[in-house]
This record gives sequence, structure tokens and C-alpha cells, in this order.
Amino acid sequence: MKTILAAALLAASMPAVAEEFTIDRLVAGPSINGSSMRGLQMSPDGKRITFLRGKESNRNQLDLWEFDTKSGKAKLLIDSNVLLGGKKEELSEEEKARRERQRIGGISGITRYFWSKDSKSLMFPVGGDVYVLPLGGKVKRLTDTPEFETDIRFSPKSTYVSFVRNREVYIVNVKTGEETKLTSGSTDTIANGMAEFVAQEELGRFTGYWWSPDETKVAFEQFDESDVIIKDRYEVKGDGSVTSIKQRYPEAGTTNVTYKLGVVSVADKSVDWIDAGGDQDTYLGRVNWTPDSQTVIYQRLNRPQTQLDMVLAAADGSSQRTLLTEQSDIWVNLHNILRFTNDGNNMLWASERTGFRHLYNVNMETGEATPITSGDWVVSSVNRVDEENGTIYFSGFKDSPIESHLYSVPMAGGDITRITKEEGWHGARVGDGFFIDNFSSPTQPPQIVVKDLKDGAVRFAINENKLDDSHPYGKYIDGAAKQSFGTIKASDGSDLYYRLYLPPSMEEGKKYPAIMAPYGGPHGQSVRKTWSVNFNEILARKGFVVMVLDNRGMWNRGIEFEGHIKNAMGTVEVEDQVTGANYLKTLDFIDGDKIGMWGWSYGGYMTIINMFKAPDVFKAGVSVAPVTDWRLYDTAYTERYLSHPNDPGNVYENSSVFKYADNFKGDLLLIHGMADDNVFFDNAVKLMATLQKEGKPFELMTYPGKKHGIRGENTRKHLWKLALDFFERKLK
Repeated sequence: MKTILAAALLAASMPAVAEEFTIDRLVAGPSINGSSMRGLQMSPDGKRITFLRGKESNRNQLDLWEFDTKSGKAKLLIDSNVLLGGKKEELSEEEKARRERQRIGGISGITRYFWSKDSKSLMFPVGGDVYVLPLGGKVKRLTDTPEFETDIRFSPKSTYVSFVRNREVYIVNVKTGEETKLTSGSTDTIANGMAEFVAQEELGRFTGYWWSPDETKVAFEQFDESDVIIKDRYEVKGDGSVTSIKQRYPEAGTTNVTYKLGVVSVADKSVDWIDAGGDQDTYLGRVNWTPDSQTVIYQRLNRPQTQLDMVLAAADGSSQRTLLTEQSDIWVNLHNILRFTNDGNNMLWASERTGFRHLYNVNMETGEATPITSGDWVVSSVNRVDEENGTIYFSGFKDSPIESHLYSVPMAGGDITRITKEEGWHGARVGDGFFIDNFSSPTQPPQIVVKDLKDGAVRFAINENKLDDSHPYGKYIDGAAKQSFGTIKASDGSDLYYRLYLPPSMEEGKKYPAIMAPYGGPHGQSVRKTWSVNFNEILARKGFVVMVLDNRGMWNRGIEFEGHIKNAMGTVEVEDQVTGANYLKTLDFIDGDKIGMWGWSYGGYMTIINMFKAPDVFKAGVSVAPVTDWRLYDTAYTERYLSHPNDPGNVYENSSVFKYADNFKGDLLLIHGMADDNVFFDNAVKLMATLQKEGKPFELMTYPGKKHGIRGENTRKHLWKLALDFFERKLK
């Protein structure tokens, strides 16, 4: 068992006088995390650095900024208010859903932008229309329509801007302004160039069209959702009105969309269709083009998600062949690591065939894969391929699964060099001889620094975000929770990582209530050496010990560690959280009879199923937006982890909270947004009805008009105060 509790406890015992850090201040602006940036990019020529920043008056409305590397100062490039003409941005339903899937609901203004290939222009969508800014010139508006354009981007050579309008793909010539509709045939159930719900929510694919490198063709997905079941979703709004929305939502075991893959010619709008296989009950995972623009590469994932075929198809649909196949008895994780060598003869690819995701060099003729990296650790992304010097720069977890670092490796394989030095979490954008390091640690709020690629030495800071007296959190730091990291052992001997928050001033001999705060679900790693000032910090300051424990099933630990929850949701996660609670009970400052739990989404499910299956361990819980019956959740996510509901066994019954509801005897606060289009409100309703029928008391809060994220400053303030009051009443 490894821990640094002793030092933390010593620091915690020292008296401190600090300004009270409240929930009001946590959610209010300016951000308690300090100056922040979104959408950081380098221009293709590497000479400019741009980013999005919230307004001082509204941190959720973003403007476009540029950092001047010579002066070391940032300047405003585009004010979103100017483009909106002072009007409030009105989003289409499709754009609202798209942003919810991208987890940027509530963000407005300039949410995305794109550099032209020659680095001379910027393009950005605002308010459903398209704008282009030639550097040194004036903003040019390319579209001005009542419809809302989505998925807007430059073509590869920046001759065109493309987008989706009314479920069809359009392009606009940047110089002439001439608009062309490339696809046709859309209906209420048929869409061209769009990604279906589960592709966005569960497969990490947010687009449905792909330009050829030479700009002569566009590959596109056409999906038909006519056989997807319709759910009646009732959005109860804050003004008391109720809107009934019919949403096509493929619950586990039901029919998914069918899809076709087409290639449309920019010159004459003719379409060639590619045979994506006779079995339509598959997922279109990713689509790419070969560098010569002659071949479409599509990744086809079978419905159980245990086999991925990478298929090379002639753009005219005349022929195709399978280049490689990835298989797993657990599941195949999709990713975005696919790069071609300059000659197009080889492809950089990532595979988990050894149990851990590593880089491979794939021959485009034979499909033979030669390993570049190896070991019991995970590669997360490729940041740059420098063919001239024969070097690949990548991010991964070679040194620790709770720290992300930038590394380099020869293209032919060999010794790996770690470039980032500081302990913590590094997100890198690699340029020619330098990289932009987006870094945070438990003691450093998110900062952005430009560093030398050879030795990691700092060149200059874009956003130092120094934690001093002038920082928004500076006046509260003396009263901060004391944090520590460590590991405990699971029953199979696996290391389980945790992050512990301790009250800032602990009294000797006093026992404190504890709260577990897991996410717990697949791909939901929570324990990272990052900056973290959130509700857990509030709880610790109020006298609770908070433990965030990553149970088996987390990623960045290899596919076997993830696979513990295969057909077993609600088993090992509960066992591991109970192990964490039992560890807390061994600490002489913990009141073992007063341990609670809180969580959101899968964490909400974790709260309920832990309270139901381990009622003598967890006495109180706050469950936000929980899944309660996995039959009510979508196909792509649920079947990946629990298989098809019609498969043999009682997997779905065993993973549902309802099988264990009889055991419930603690105190529960259930919270759900009444317009949730991801974890439908049905989940909460079914739990309410069950507990009421069995005479089990519980507390309830619903939020009219709020989706899965339950966003909004006042709403979040209300939610956190409610949760804090609940724990104060039930655990103290």
C-alpha cells in the first residue's frame, strides 16, 4: 500500500486562517481555476497561436484571440458580439444535440474555428452561419440563411468551406461565394453527411462526411433511422410548459440505423456507392482517405464490438479489400491514430493486440504490422510524425497511469525518450522544434507554456496562470483541502489508484465522516494528477474526508483491466468501492459508520447500486442523472459492455439496480434533469415508482428544462447546495 498521508495529515493539523470558499464562488465567474483557454491551435506554418477565451462578463461566451510570440501578449481577433449583432444566439435542435454530445452545452459565441492550409485565413461558425477572416483584412460572411449550418470546416486546400444544412452536404467557394448542394435525398429519417446519435455519443465520431485530399470528392455517410424506435421525451421547462419530443433512441437490443457509404464528385455531384458489407447490423467507426485520393479507408465494427475490419475501397466503388482486422474477446476500442508516410506506402496505426495500445507500422500492401512501441502501458495519441528526422512524438502513460507525458520514439522503434518533466498531466501540440504544453497538476492550475522539443526547456508562457495572491483562488489557498494520492489492492491483486481530500484543519482524536466520489464506469478515469477544485473540495472544507477511487474497469490500464466489467456491471465496481471504504475505516480519523457516496451519470448508477448492494457500508448517497436499468440505455454503449439483451444469462437483470432494491435502507437524494436526452428521465421515474411501491423513503430534486449536464450557474449553485445540505443532515 503506497500513500503520502502522513505529510498531508501533518499539514492538515496546522491552523490556518483563510477566506471561506463557498459554492457561490465555486460556480461564479471569473473561473476559480484562473485564466483559461479553449481550442488552442497553431497555424499550419507554426507562426501563430490562437485560442478561444470567454468574455469577462460571460465566461461561457467565447471570442477568438491570438497570442503574439514576440510581445508575449494576447490580443482579441474576433468579438463574437460583433458577429451576432448584439442578438442572442439561437441554436437549432440538431446543434443543441450535437453540442450536448460534445459536452459543450451551454457554451456560445465562437465554439470552433479552423485555419486555412496556407495560414492566411481563419474560418468559424457563429449563430449557424459561416464567417472567414483573412489575416489583416475584414471578416467575410459566407452564409446568411435562416437554417442552421453544422459541422462546418475548410476543405483540405481551403478552396471551399463545407457544412451540413437540412441533413445535406453543401460547399461554398471561399473566393466566389458560390454555394453548391452536393448531396440529395434526405427526409425526416434519412440524413446525408451526418453522424447518428450513437456515433456521436458512444463512438467518438461527430462527422458524417470526409474530403479527399485533392478536394475533388467527398465521402459521406447516409443513414436511415426509420427503424429506430421512437421515444416520447417530455421536456418540462422552467415556465411550467411541457413539450413532448419524439426522439429516435436505440435502446439496448433494439434496431440501430442502417447506413450507406457514398462518394460524391465535387465537379458534377455524381455519386458512387461503396459496398459496406451485407451485414447492416454494424457500426461505421471511422473513415479516411489515402494520400492519393483514390481510396477510401473505412473501419467497420461489428455490433458486439469484438471485431474491427479496416477496408480499403476504390473511390468509384469498383473494388475493395480488407487491409487488417482487430479482434478481442472483450471489446475493440476505437481511436483516431492513423497517419500515412509521405510516400503512402505505410501507415502508422495503434492496436491493443498485446493487451495494451501501442504503435505499429502497417504495410499498405500486405497489412503486416510491425511494432514501434511495446510494454505494459498505453499510448494515448500521436502528436507529430517527423519523417525528416525519423521521429514520432506521442502522448501516453509509460511512467504512470495517472500522469500523461509527451514522449518521442524513432519511427523504426527503439528507445523512448520522455520530453515533459513535471509530475502531472501534459497535453501537447507539437510544432517544428517546439511544443505547446497544456499542463496542470494538483498544485498548478491549468497553464499553457511553449517549450523546446529537445529538452523540454521553457521558451515562454502563453498562460502562466501562476497561483499567487492575484489568482482567483489565491485568497482561498490557505484553507484548501489537503490532497494525497495512493493505491490499495483489489481482491485480484490489482492496484487501485485513489485521490484523497482531507479537511484543512483536522482536530486530533476527532473522527470525520467520509464520502466516496467515483465515476466508476468504463473510459471514466477520475484519478489523475491534475488540478481539481470542485464539489469534492467544498465537501472537504466542510469537514468530510473525500475519496475518489478508480475501480477495475477504468481505461489507460490496458484492455484486461478494463474488461473486468464485461457482462458484469455492478459487480467488481461495487467490490472495489467497498474495498476503498474498508480502507478508510482503518484510518483512525474516519467514522466508519458514516460513509456516503455521490456520483453523476455512471457515478449516479454507482451510488445507487453500492447503496443497494452494500447497505451496511454506504449510509447516504447523492445520485445525479443515473442509469437504473441498462435496457433503457443505448445500444452502442450498453451492448459493448453487457452484450445483447437476448444473449444467454441474466446479465441485464444482474446489472440493474432494481434486483437489489429490497436491501435499500439508507438515505438517498435522487437528482435528474427533466429534459435529459442521454440518460432519459425514465430511469429516475422507474426508480421512484419502485421505491414508492416498496415504501422506501428517499429525497428527490428534478430540474425543468435541463439535460444530462444540468448546466447553468444558478442551477449548479442550487444543486451543489442541495447536495451539501443533504450530507450535512445525513452524515454529521
